[in-house]
Amino acid sequence: MTTLLRGGLVHDAVHPAPFQADILLKDGKIAAVGQGAAAPADAEVFDAAGLEVYPGFVDAHTHIGLDGFGIGYEGRDYNEMNDICCPQLRGIDGINPMDVTFQQARQAGVTTVCTGPGSANVLGGTFVALKTVGDRVDDMVLKNPVAMKCAFGENPKRCYKDKCDSTRMSTAAILRGALAAARDYGARKAAAGEDITKRPKYDPKLEALLPVLAKQIPLKAHAHQANDIFTALRIAREFGVDITLEHVTEGHLIAGHLAKENVPLAVGPTLTHATKYELQNKSWATPGVLAAAGCRVSIITDSTVIPQQYLPLCAGMAVKAGMDPFAALQAITLRPAEHIGVAQRVGSIEVGKDADIVVTDGSPFEVLTAVRAVFIDGVLVHQA
Repeated sequence: MTTLLRGGLVHDAVHPAPFQADILLKDGKIAAVGQGAAAPADAEVFDAAGLEVYPGFVDAHTHIGLDGFGIGYEGRDYNEMNDICCPQLRGIDGINPMDVTFQQARQAGVTTVCTGPGSANVLGGTFVALKTVGDRVDDMVLKNPVAMKCAFGENPKRCYKDKCDSTRMSTAAILRGALAAARDYGARKAAAGEDITKRPKYDPKLEALLPVLAKQIPLKAHAHQANDIFTALRIAREFGVDITLEHVTEGHLIAGHLAKENVPLAVGPTLTHATKYELQNKSWATPGVLAAAGCRVSIITDSTVIPQQYLPLCAGMAVKAGMDPFAALQAITLRPAEHIGVAQRVGSIEVGKDADIVVTDGSPFEVLTAVRAVFIDGVLVHQA
């Protein structure tokens, strides 16, 4: 399929200033960006004159497809509540791609999401990156696995306070113990080589952590309070593993430290009530403060905490609180694509990348702006 988007004002998420251009979408990719492009004979022409063109929006941290719309326990598949340490779980195995939230997401221009387990457990399992169109999750996958979820602070304390985890110290100890056991398990496997009789007994939990220790995927660390953020970084250093920080509610209080750490930060969800103590310093200013300090900032919905379709609105609220508008655009496009390791495919309008395009009649940060069209892999999946 070939489509020529003609005459739109292009915000490519690479250059701060928008520019007038035509965009050629061919075989699911962005084939050309420039002015005065001639439409191939087999191309459909989409007239974008007077409209604005953006890369598909990307959310680096959601639970979409794992928390069903308009349903209770039957559709709640984002937290395993019987085991505080379950890295062997895979988000992909619980996703319902036919949940209406995927339709709501793509109609709002959210074309890529990273979804997976919640934060009840110290280790919860792996996240997966998906496009938001399809009826079979295997066909929607952009990257799997993306990261291994771990959690600090109040959530594991609250969920397991009567069982095995009542302090922040025990949360850290459980994570350290799992990583140390996996390191030993991996060393024993390596030492055994091809001799199966010498290999340690298969352990799905420890096996699941080997890609983390090999730095093939990072820890995806749920941390709101500053002290929890620093504990997450401390443990990552101890084991020499990669890490991304998720939520980062008190990030604005420690922006200088986080700039020096230079790890990806996913900030949010902010469009919610402060329902617990560790959210008391929640602020729309946080992503802007962090970005101005030189941090790599994504804005997230934590969908379904905030409905997925309000990702651009969250960026707009950050702009209202002082965030640079271009940094805010990057925070819902290129930065989250980098955060989840798929920036070679999505997150900006550049030749060779996936043809995920959003056409609007104004800034997506404004509530009155309408999404006129959405393309995913070059296919028109929504038009209004």
